[in-house]
Amino acid sequence: MRYDISLTIEYKYQSAASFGRHLLRLMPLTLPDEQRLVSGLITTTPEPDERLDRVDFFGNPCTEVGHNAPHKTLGFHLTARVERMVRPPDGPSVPMAGMTGALREMRDLGPDAPHHYLGLSPRIGRDASRAAYARDTVLHGMTAREAVEAIGRALYRDMTFDSRATTVDTPPQEAFARRVGVCQDFSQIMIGALRDVGIPAGYVSGFLRTEPPPGKPRLAGADAMHAWVTAWCGPEAGWIEFDPTNDVFVGTDHVTVAKGRDYADALPVRGILRAFGRPLTRQAVDMIPLD
Repeated sequence: MRYDISLTIEYKYQSAASFGRHLLRLMPLTLPDEQRLVSGLITTTPEPDERLDRVDFFGNPCTEVGHNAPHKTLGFHLTARVERMVRPPDGPSVPMAGMTGALREMRDLGPDAPHHYLGLSPRIGRDASRAAYARDTVLHGMTAREAVEAIGRALYRDMTFDSRATTVDTPPQEAFARRVGVCQDFSQIMIGALRDVGIPAGYVSGFLRTEPPPGKPRLAGADAMHAWVTAWCGPEAGWIEFDPTNDVFVGTDHVTVAKGRDYADALPVRGILRAFGRPLTRQAVDMIPLD
């Protein structure tokens, strides 16, 4: 499946910002046997005074931009063409009882090493209530893959999607206690729950194709940036991905942009600026299938 993707993120400030530095993770990844970036371009309005394109530790393309002149608006725009392939079948997953031994045999500490995704991370801490929920959900004799599916489906069942209930700064513990949130909350809660039972898990940001209601035309800009979970299920199964917001294993409707331990490692825009007042923001995403 091929997609043409466009993303626009705009900020309008109450007073001119005299200075700004931003780190962007917006460019889709190329992943062996899963996804290929055919072409991509990130532009900034106004043009930045400084720009650096690089790759971070987790392999995510990053663009750093700096603005030194006063500006009242700031916009980031991505255009990309991506080919999304059907993922090869997963190998056999280890039983939950064998996870500790499987991890002990892993000697690699590269970006995909499961050891990076087991402990605490910037946005995901300890939560006794979540840990108890995870232990109650994972039944005796399950494989790691079955445990991933069980926890993802339980969260889909027990939580309510509400775009107004949380913000990007809401701790996962609070969202879980209230059982409400958006894809970011669902994903970070699931990551924490998987780690609570000994499964390495990380955060994935990207795009999700959405379908209009039957008989209705597709609206430009109706798609949205999305988030889901990647979990390590043993040396043969490797990393599998589950979308707890939609209760599905990730497929060709999902396009990956960035991966990390939690939202802090994969957030689309991180920045600092010298200004006052809360900016007005607008985001529009369009994901058009070409096949």
